[in-house]
Amino acid sequence: MSEETKNPADLSPTDVPEVSDELTDQVSDAMAMASDQTSDRAATDMPPTDAAEEVVLEEERVKDEIDIQIDLLKDPDWAVRREAVITLGEMGDERCVEPLIRALRDGDWQVREVAIEALGMVGSPAVESLIRLLRDWDVRKFAIWALGKIKDERVLDPLIGQLRNDEFNEAATDALVELGKPAVPKLIAALKDKDENTRKQAVIALGRIQDPEAIDPLVDMLQDKDWFTRLTAAAALEKNGDERGREAIKPLLKDPDMVVKMRVERILAAWKKKPATA
Repeated sequence: MSEETKNPADLSPTDVPEVSDELTDQVSDAMAMASDQTSDRAATDMPPTDAAEEVVLEEERVKDEIDIQIDLLKDPDWAVRREAVITLGEMGDERCVEPLIRALRDGDWQVREVAIEALGMVGSPAVESLIRLLRDWDVRKFAIWALGKIKDERVLDPLIGQLRNDEFNEAATDALVELGKPAVPKLIAALKDKDENTRKQAVIALGRIQDPEAIDPLVDMLQDKDWFTRLTAAAALEKNGDERGREAIKPLLKDPDMVVKMRVERILAAWKKKPATA
């Protein structure tokens, strides 16, 4: 067999022609370029990740969950309804407001109780619906309590207005006390209201909130023409424990009403055992 027709398998290593370094580099470069082009094509073919689409999908998921919980409010088991109300409150979405408003009429008090808390958790989106509910005698008290859990200035005037109502003024007082300091300016203004119930309940609320800004206005209420308002103002000043209040109630030891005098005597006797705080 001639050298020109040698079988490749019979070639020895010395017979294989050497490949230059330059040729090797060219081959490597060509392979890298081909790999990059393949990657580029793959990246081009892949659908882009859209953050907006992800947000939409998340919103749809939440919406579906809200619908599920709303359906559970129809369950015959009060415990299931209660858990659904709690979940809707935790979601805090405005779409939960109307279902929770309906839950205030639930036949089980435990469901109604958590519905009040849940509406407070939803917060401001529930304010307008709750204010409208104040016209409904059956659920007015629940609406008042729910408004007291929402830190929104829109709840103040409606709650102050409920102080005039003999049947609901205590609930309104509780709600204003729960609001705390944000309610103080409105309550101080209510001390001058022409309605006796409003003045008395405002005094009670300010005594429970115990804000220093209320001391002087409460001292002024010691001169109110209504004996119960004077008595309540003295008790409110005792709760605050401010020295100004201690001195201000001493003239009531000569109050024309015996009940006021006796109560002030007890207040001052107890106050003597406490150190002055201001």
